Amino acid sequence: MPHPSLAAQCAAAGRGRGVSACICMYADEQVRAERGETGRDGTERNGAWTGTGGGAMATAGPRSFSAAEVRARCAQGACLVSCHRRLYDLSGFVRLHPGGEQLLRRRAGTDVSAALDGPPHRHSANARRWLEQYYVGDLEQSLSETVDEKEVVAAAQTPEQTDLCYRTVDVEKDLVDWQKPLLWQVGYLGEKYDEWVHQPVDRPIRLFHSDFLEFLSKTAWYVVFMVWTPVVLYLSWVSYTSLAQGNTRLFSSFTTEYSIPVHKYYFPFIFLIGMILWSLLEYLIHRFVFHMKPPASNYYLITLHFLLHGQHHKSPFDSSRLVFPPVPASVVIGFFYGVLRLLLPEVLGLSVFVGGLCGYVIYDMMHYYLHYGSPKKGTYLYGLKAYHVKHHFEHQKSGFGISTRFWDYPFRTLIPEETFKKED
Repeated sequence: MPHPSLAAQCAAAGRGRGVSACICMYADEQVRAERGETGRDGTERNGAWTGTGGGAMATAGPRSFSAAEVRARCAQGACLVSCHRRLYDLSGFVRLHPGGEQLLRRRAGTDVSAALDGPPHRHSANARRWLEQYYVGDLEQSLSETVDEKEVVAAAQTPEQTDLCYRTVDVEKDLVDWQKPLLWQVGYLGEKYDEWVHQPVDRPIRLFHSDFLEFLSKTAWYVVFMVWTPVVLYLSWVSYTSLAQGNTRLFSSFTTEYSIPVHKYYFPFIFLIGMILWSLLEYLIHRFVFHMKPPASNYYLITLHFLLHGQHHKSPFDSSRLVFPPVPASVVIGFFYGVLRLLLPEVLGLSVFVGGLCGYVIYDMMHYYLHYGSPKKGTYLYGLKAYHVKHHFEHQKSGFGISTRFWDYPFRTLIPEETFKKED
């Protein structure tokens, strides 16, 4: 029988990212052994797992593919690419690609060996390791060779001969047991933790044994918007109407003669100041808290780091862990509200706070979009998505700005632009 939690994760992944993503979760030999030999459609496949949508399937191992089969798959909408005769199915990854979906679609059925080395972008070791998760087999012949059109038609009409095998983490060689919650395991990795956590994989993560705690640790992107947007609107109205009474004065606690009145017309500017302060806070938290390097000998700090941010770097496309869950977020937000109340007059502090809260909501929405969105090439978000993915896959010690790169400039943590020498 399948593990209930894993089955639920597969169902969620299948809805959010297509059949390929779902297959990736179960392609390991250990998981297939747990589930037996009955396919998801209830059909016996002699040990092979068969998908019912899109024709993507997982078999016991990789095999050889003819050029006709590859062309047939691509004609049906799949995105198969080769690299030195090794074949990869990127159908479930095209929308997540930082270069955009169309870029990968244009390369479907071709060899991408040269493209991996750039220009315009030289792919990192992590990116090449990531590619291996989509390895399905080897090419029998070069795609540039002539292919009989009849062979393509025949291959398209025989989907059972083009079964694909998806691989994720090698559970036999990995440092943790992926069939168990990871949170209580990572602390034992010691000095190996930092390297391990920055080698991303495309599979969901389970943190807790408790289903209730696991539920609280996951959040859909729209939950953040639904929970905090009404709070922002309500507190904005309270701040504006309170300022409209004309009783708020700056520095009134020190002197009454030289205190400065704060009119209601100042509210938009105070709100903007709160958003700017949030962008700075976002940078500082990301750099100095989320990217602290815990001592190799401290089990608890390693565990805390993985809970706060390490899990996100290990599985950057786990859609349920891209935004901050409302329950722990409430504690952090309440803390910063208390700090502002101590430093500023009540209404003024509330006005700054609501601007910062709005900045947080925008940040979380942008963060999700930078991972799962497909912005148009040349737009601000397109450049920001490529910038953030570089942070995940290659430059973990720089590029800490998410909603903006502004603070990376004065703090000198900007990811450098790649340069390529012109060949004669």
